[in-house]
Amino acid sequence: DVQLQASGGGFVQTGGSLTLSCAASGFPFEDYQIAWFRQAPGKEREGVSLITTSDGSQSYINSVKDRFTISCDNGKNTVFLRMNNLEPEDTAVYYCAARMNRRGYNTNWLRSGAYEYWGQGTQVTVSS
Repeated sequence: DVQLQASGGGFVQTGGSLTLSCAASGFPFEDYQIAWFRQAPGKEREGVSLITTSDGSQSYINSVKDRFTISCDNGKNTVFLRMNNLEPEDTAVYYCAARMNRRGYNTNWLRSGAYEYWGQGTQVTVSS
């Protein structure tokens, strides 16, 4: 069975840090791209960051660039999202998602519909 297990969320003050983890199983990890999405109350789910596990290439939305870092440990089939200098606007449920890497034919990574598998979400709350 495919599983994406997200963890690491919590409650922090503005300027604090958290590291989210996404443990994957049931599919060939290095053939996939893994993304983090988030959804705040009353808002649509939005893509935050993407990593291509085969080569470590990364993408970020502008609002988290220079604050968040995505990485992966292929030996443990795990993707991390290190979040520094957190802001109240980062408060959301964070989800990891996986899609097959179609090398050169990947669609826009920001589209949630482009992903085959989703984790259950982990809550991040940043107080002002």
